[in-house]
Amino acid sequence: MQNKLLGVIDATTHKNGIEDLITNRSMSAIPFAGRYRLIDFVLSSMVNSGIESVAVFHGFQNRSLMDHLGSGREWDLNRKRDGLFFFPSPLKEPDSDQLGSFKQFKQNIDYFYRSDSQYALISNCHTVCNMDFESILQRHISTHSDITEIKHDGQSLEMYIIETSLLIDLVQNEETTGYRSIVDVVRDSRNTYKVSEYEYIGYAALINTIEKYYKYSLEIISPQIWKQLFLKDRPIYTKVKDEPPTRYNKGAVVKNSMIANGCVIEGHVENCILFRGVKIGKGTVVRNSVIMQKSQIGENCELDAVILDKDVKIENGVTIKGTETIPHVLRKGTIQGALMNS
Repeated sequence: MQNKLLGVIDATTHKNGIEDLITNRSMSAIPFAGRYRLIDFVLSSMVNSGIESVAVFHGFQNRSLMDHLGSGREWDLNRKRDGLFFFPSPLKEPDSDQLGSFKQFKQNIDYFYRSDSQYALISNCHTVCNMDFESILQRHISTHSDITEIKHDGQSLEMYIIETSLLIDLVQNEETTGYRSIVDVVRDSRNTYKVSEYEYIGYAALINTIEKYYKYSLEIISPQIWKQLFLKDRPIYTKVKDEPPTRYNKGAVVKNSMIANGCVIEGHVENCILFRGVKIGKGTVVRNSVIMQKSQIGENCELDAVILDKDVKIENGVTIKGTETIPHVLRKGTIQGALMNS
């Protein structure tokens, strides 16, 4: 890339509308699409756009995120120069409204000073997309913009391109200007900067509520959507795990579903996403649902419009039903028995 771009991912944001999935993890580490985490999509887009240095600012519930990203090897970011950097947020409480907090950038200002990238891309961690940031950067340069905000269908994707030197100046003077974040600058109609908008026409899903997580999870089962997101020349990278093939026992029925490795299916699965190691018992019917890693559903159960987080156990004979607008969510490690039938 002629004009180098620095990647900055804010993984500290906390959205109240998705709390059931972030009690033990950050939003960035929420499982998605059978084998990925939400952060994989923005991070892979950065790497595929030629970005060689990425800073991840994270909060305190970071074990799952750190375990997933590791050294950044799967994204070719385990480098002697540049690569993947982790910076813990100095904020005691997550600030749900302030993507790209200047206060947390200021605590690690040396990272920006040492970078030789002329421009910086500041992004949230929970947008599902496969985006070419290089072309957006060229548009930013050609329009002589100070800040470019990336939008989709008129809605902000919480992604911004800015000259690194301007970002440093804003961070260092945040107490004087009163701007707490990049969002504050963009939203201030009185600012003296040229703020441009870039309308992204590819597939993009901003996931910040349970309802959106459920909607967009099932949406990608559609081949039309899948082909827009998973491109051969721009792969979505993730942590590699070795699992045996899924076993479909006699009597198993699977329709219009996405099934990851290591599952054992004896029942009926329709319009669902099953993550690695899920077990579906005999006589069980699961429809319109998202079942995360290593969850076990017993025999003769009926599940419709549910989200099971990791390691959930459903005992025999249980019925659980949500709706398309309000899916029923069971948190990580929950055990649901017949006596607690919902």
